Amino acid sequence: MTMPRVFGHLTAKDLGVVINTDDPYSVQIGEYYAKARAIPASRVLRVSLPMKSTLAPDEFEAFKKQVDDFFGPKVQALALTWRLPYGVNCNSITGALAMGYDAKLCTNTCAAPTKSSTYFGSSSTKPYTDHRMRLSMLLAAKDADSAKALIDRGVRSDGTLGLRGAPAVNAHFVTTSDNVRSVRQQLFPPAGSNPPFGVDVHLDQTDALKNADRVMLYQTGRAQVDFLDTNEFVPGALGDHLTSFGGILDKPHGQMTVLSWIDAGVTASYGTTSEPCAHLQKFPHPQALIGFYLQGATALEAYWKSVAWPQQGLFVGEPLASPFGR
Repeated sequence: MTMPRVFGHLTAKDLGVVINTDDPYSVQIGEYYAKARAIPASRVLRVSLPMKSTLAPDEFEAFKKQVDDFFGPKVQALALTWRLPYGVNCNSITGALAMGYDAKLCTNTCAAPTKSSTYFGSSSTKPYTDHRMRLSMLLAAKDADSAKALIDRGVRSDGTLGLRGAPAVNAHFVTTSDNVRSVRQQLFPPAGSNPPFGVDVHLDQTDALKNADRVMLYQTGRAQVDFLDTNEFVPGALGDHLTSFGGILDKPHGQMTVLSWIDAGVTASYGTTSEPCAHLQKFPHPQALIGFYLQGATALEAYWKSVAWPQQGLFVGEPLASPFGR
């Protein structure tokens, strides 16, 4: 994949925070995050949302109007400080906020193509100004302590990687025995060292990494990823697994969710909230994800720029983490 050069990235001045006042987790984490990233009260929206898996379309439209009215054209992206709701019918809540709710998708969630993101692979550092897409990321974790640790990792990561003389970090692109979920292997970058960025790229053939050191990126394809907690993730690390229901955070479905990545020490992840089938465009493109991140993009920008059809995709993590940012 050929990527454009990108100069600059989103900062705290571009970000808004949304707090659900009916959710004690959201209130606690929203206030913690606003303080951690110095987001002023003028860019903190408090709303009242039902604490359930998915919003109905009319509930979402009322919420989106509040967001648009409050933030206007200058706020480029949002931190949504809750775990529920994560969807709007079959759409993810992050997808619907950026792309609009797509009712037709819910008649056949495996359909291809779905709405295409004009932001995919772009050089833009102003997604709302340039693409009329207000990107968002869910600050979701298993509990408030885990969410605070996530926020702290993101803040601590800024500008820490790619420094001259520093030890290298590792990007692992894993092909597993699950052939269907390993479909992304055709998009993996070549293995090797990249000294200017201090990153070593590994193409692994295994069902799960174990005891891996200084992991900056881990992409794989499995319904369950074992041994996550044995790996050492650096602050700002990204990780995701291609499977159907990684973005369904509250219902038993036999698959690991993005919350396991966050709990293991990753700073941002991605999963889908309804059956996507194994369309490559519905999942993060490996070369785009690492390519934009190494150029200094935030976690939010790198993940959003790597998904061509993000309507069903839930973006989770600390949006402003930028370990390669200068």
